[in-house]
Amino acid sequence: MECRAIVFSQHAFTRMFARGISPQLVERAVQLGEVIADYPDDQPYPSVLLLFKDEKQALHVVAGVDARSKTCHIITAYWPEPSLWSEDFRTWRKK
Repeated sequence: MECRAIVFSQHAFTRMFARGISPQLVERAVQLGEVIADYPDDQPYPSVLLLFKDEKQALHVVAGVDARSKTCHIITAYWPEPSLWSEDFRTWRKK
């Protein structure tokens, strides 16, 4: 995903700190992650769900994208719960 700037919401910082997720990891996820869901009707900016996987774990990042300025606004980041997500962490498990 192309971002000229990355801005973290207060909510994102609070949740990331509580979950042990560094801003550097989120920035890496934004640069190298895969968009697995689009939310075009979100306000004030359309948002996406990103999946970033390294050799140790998977990370989900939700970011609103201001297409005009190419600024990515980080809404939240979390470690996806394996019991709720498919093995590849791209889709919810069916109940």
